[in-house]
Amino acid sequence: MSTPQKTAGGNNAYHNFYNDFLHIKDPNERRRLALAEVDRAPFGWYHVRAVAVAGVGFFTDSYDIFTVSLLTLMLGIVYYPGEGKMPTTSDTAIKLATSAGTVIGQVGFGAAADVFGRKSMYGLELLFIIFATLAQALASGSPSINIIGIIIFWRVLMGVGIGGDYPLSSIITSEFATTKWRGAMMGAVFAMQGLGQLAAAFVMLFVTLGFKKSLEAAPTLASCTGDCAVAVDKMWRTVIGVGAVPGCIALYYRLTIPETPRYTFDVKRDVEQASDDIEAFKTGKPKGQPDETARIVAKQEAEKEMEIPKASWGDFFRHYSKRKNAMLLAGTALSWCFLDIAYYGVSLNNATILNVIGYSTTGAKNTYEILYNTAVGNLIIVLAGAVPGYWVTVFTVDTVGRKPIQFMGFGILTILFVVMGFAYKHLSPHALLAIFVLAQFFFNFGPNATTFIVPGEVFPTRYRSTSHGLSAAMGKIGSIIGQGAIAPLRTRGAVKGGNPNPWMNHVLEIYALFMLLGVGTTFLIPETKRKTLEELSGEFDMSGEEEAQRDTTVTENKTEAPTSSAAVSA
Repeated sequence: MSTPQKTAGGNNAYHNFYNDFLHIKDPNERRRLALAEVDRAPFGWYHVRAVAVAGVGFFTDSYDIFTVSLLTLMLGIVYYPGEGKMPTTSDTAIKLATSAGTVIGQVGFGAAADVFGRKSMYGLELLFIIFATLAQALASGSPSINIIGIIIFWRVLMGVGIGGDYPLSSIITSEFATTKWRGAMMGAVFAMQGLGQLAAAFVMLFVTLGFKKSLEAAPTLASCTGDCAVAVDKMWRTVIGVGAVPGCIALYYRLTIPETPRYTFDVKRDVEQASDDIEAFKTGKPKGQPDETARIVAKQEAEKEMEIPKASWGDFFRHYSKRKNAMLLAGTALSWCFLDIAYYGVSLNNATILNVIGYSTTGAKNTYEILYNTAVGNLIIVLAGAVPGYWVTVFTVDTVGRKPIQFMGFGILTILFVVMGFAYKHLSPHALLAIFVLAQFFFNFGPNATTFIVPGEVFPTRYRSTSHGLSAAMGKIGSIIGQGAIAPLRTRGAVKGGNPNPWMNHVLEIYALFMLLGVGTTFLIPETKRKTLEELSGEFDMSGEEEAQRDTTVTENKTEAPTSSAAVSA
């Protein structure tokens, strides 16, 4: 067998780690030592770059998802002159479209990443998002095609791409992360969702200020016609179209990442390639370049000697037929489902809720002031509640732990929704807004972050992406329930000329019930802080004796590394 050669690979965000253990022949030992290098690597700029590249995708996802509340408001003005708002059914259909596509993307891309590899899928989902976002911004109705139908079509396709980003960004970050700060890295990726919401609110504010003169001419949304309607038509296209920009920036880095070493070891069983890809990740190159002869021989040996079970349909069903594994998947999936019933039920209806509590319409004299108040109200909700919540999670998740944060978040949200629901008619608009902002904080310093992090850690490598995708898809099914079945109940019993949302208090009470159910499902998940992915998935038990033995082996190999490197150079 020829001497293994040192390799390159990766880009500025994802390196290729390895070469330290080229001289070790046992593939199982080599895997352990290699992954120990990944787990123990000191936090560095390559980790920051990895978070930034994955995070930009989530920034784009969030921007595209949460602009829908503003989109339906403006579409109602443009395409329903004389009424100023679209029918509740059309409003709900547009909001459900993205979630429906997201379910498909989460399951489809999640499974594909376990079959074809993380690298093969990463970037493809971003192309879906960019294309569908631009198509929406350029969409127009015709005598034979309704604009609402066109928007729904493109938002379903956009949702497929957004859905793919959930499992891919989570598991790629977790599989490249250092164990000590894995939660913070994954949390920082997810925290970009808050910045995406913030960007959407700012873009809405800027375009409203830009068209101020045209908007001031219409005293109400229903009377916004002529130049006012043209201005609003330009506004919604600008707000949606801007969402494609960050995705374009991140696309190159996503298309040129190396495969994660865990996938290459455990699924492809390509020991030489995995070793070189670790070094590529650390040095910012796209892929390791091992000696092909050594690679083929090592792969053949690994196929016979690797202790990790090989992925197959039979193994998948055997794995989840065990009660412990099935309950774990149920815990991650149901927690995410119950969360999203309330989270998306309220977050995708920010503009509606601001209108219901009177914040955006009270004292407004024209269309400009209504849209301006809506934009400012969104900024207040995101800046005061969502963004701080995300980042408090980032700074505490690796010390406090995932499970305590999720318990606390679900518990406090239960109380807040009970207060909003049962005291709804006795609270002032400003008091309701304050509680609503507080709820946004504890969504994000709570289960909205942890339900994303935990599924990226607790499952074995060969099914990690599929399992994360299934958990996330249950979340989006929950969001469909929240938006499609529960949120529209707010209009129950409405009469023309009266309160258009007489059942809003009961809707909030229903959300409180699901937050309480989330407390129960949190008992099904383990605490994952400061544990390796292999420990969490049960792929090997890191007993104290084995840990000490690994420490000794790693130290010895680092001492031998210069000699080995010299031999390779020779």
